[in-house]
Amino acid sequence: MATIWLAATNGLILYIHPRYVVFTVVMALLALIITLSSVLLRRTHDHPETLSRSQNVLSAAAVVVTLAIAAAMVIVPPATLTSATAAQRNLNSGPVDPGDTSAQDAAASGASRSLSVRDWSALLRQTTDPAFFADKPVDVVGFVTEDPSDPDNLFFVSRFVVTCCAVDAQPVGVPVYLPGWKSSHDVDAWVHVTGTFGVDPSTASDAPIALLPDTVKKVTTPDDPYLF
Repeated sequence: MATIWLAATNGLILYIHPRYVVFTVVMALLALIITLSSVLLRRTHDHPETLSRSQNVLSAAAVVVTLAIAAAMVIVPPATLTSATAAQRNLNSGPVDPGDTSAQDAAASGASRSLSVRDWSALLRQTTDPAFFADKPVDVVGFVTEDPSDPDNLFFVSRFVVTCCAVDAQPVGVPVYLPGWKSSHDVDAWVHVTGTFGVDPSTASDAPIALLPDTVKKVTTPDDPYLF
């Protein structure tokens, strides 16, 4: 029931990739039908078994626990993964597909504003040549994660990339140079950042190239917070 409810309220995509939603809902419906059928068949059995007191208690406890878990999943809104998870899974540590040239093509054709955090993070791992990023406007949305090498001057605008489900979600991010950013932006807050890339002005940061922002605006969490 909880799975079906999450699918109906568009919350299931916070746990699994959208391409698996239909399959998951179908399996959940089959499981519900089988469970209800088994209960009805048991009630109409010609020779019902007599359960001991301990068996009745265990059965009742199992029903209560199951209903409590289902109710909790429905009542408590699902939450997106946060910067704590990004820190545990090492930001930008996933592989870059060398055969995917769509990001390079978009950047070269003047459509750089259409590139996502995932695209820019891949390009930054492929090249650190400032000339490549010159005069390419950036327009990205993501949540704030602290840059461990220079937390006072830089943060990452980050997203999670989901291949199958939230368990395998890989954090990616773009470094943003904004001295004193903590005074106006909280870690895990969602922001819309525009600007251009340039040589990182920070002497302490590990990032050779950073986004030099024109605007950093707070936004609400997107309906689809993950990238697929």
